[in-house]
Amino acid sequence: MAGRWFDEWQVGDSMEHEIRRTVTETDNLLFSTMTHNPQPLHIDVEAAKASEFGQILVNGTFTFALMVGLSVGDTTLGTLVANLGYDKLVMPNPVFIGDTMRATTEVVELRESKSRPDAGIVTFRHHLINQRDQITCQCLRSALLRKKPA
Repeated sequence: MAGRWFDEWQVGDSMEHEIRRTVTETDNLLFSTMTHNPQPLHIDVEAAKASEFGQILVNGTFTFALMVGLSVGDTTLGTLVANLGYDKLVMPNPVFIGDTMRATTEVVELRESKSRPDAGIVTFRHHLINQRDQITCQCLRSALLRKKPA
């Protein structure tokens, strides 16, 4: 199992996740169509060329989902009960087709679950960073994790 139990985390723990991902045109097009997002900046090359970006802008919800997905193997895989919420989501820089993304995570808060004695809540701060070392997405994720079995 790759993820950690609640009791194995400490505030301040941080990591750079090993898996990196280059965003493709297919990723962006499929995600945009699967989620019924007709924004021309995501799916119309001519409209995107005429924008301030001059090229296709990768769907922001794909960017967010990729950031969380890149973190799962090292954080919550096999120990997660549920993701409880995401907060302070920002996208300070755009993602373009061909960008290679990496993610980092830091633990910013730990608390015992009031309703589940066998679990606790970990708040992670995730960052998604491109090959130019620009943060393209960040958020806080609250996850309910199981405690290590006795």
